Amino acid sequence: MAALDPRQRLDAAALHALVSDSPGCAHCAELKAPGWESVPGELGPPLLEAVGTLRDVDDVEPGYEERHEDGTGFWHPRAPIALDGFPYNRASVWRCPQCRRGFLQYTEAGGYYVDHRLRAIDPALIRAPAGT
Repeated sequence: MAALDPRQRLDAAALHALVSDSPGCAHCAELKAPGWESVPGELGPPLLEAVGTLRDVDDVEPGYEERHEDGTGFWHPRAPIALDGFPYNRASVWRCPQCRRGFLQYTEAGGYYVDHRLRAIDPALIRAPAGT
């Protein structure tokens, strides 16, 4: 298997291939994040391994337009994982090294705060960019 590059931009197909639909295992079961959840800090090894990014490195300032369906909003656990929508267009992709359950991490930086956020990836909610 090829080495994972945490800087590699992932499309919907690659994201599907890199993560499982596992509900979690003993290693990652404590991570409960069906919608965006604030966490104390960025999570990484040994709990999670970096597998890529959804951010376009050539886009200096990704947009803030959100994509929703079925009455969902930003924090909703059934909100689509719209790869071209905010905050997904700023997220890094991680997974459990044991069961391959996927997670997205995004850091919200405001004037006086930093909020690290985590969301588990439900493969059924992944949406390719509009028009592709």
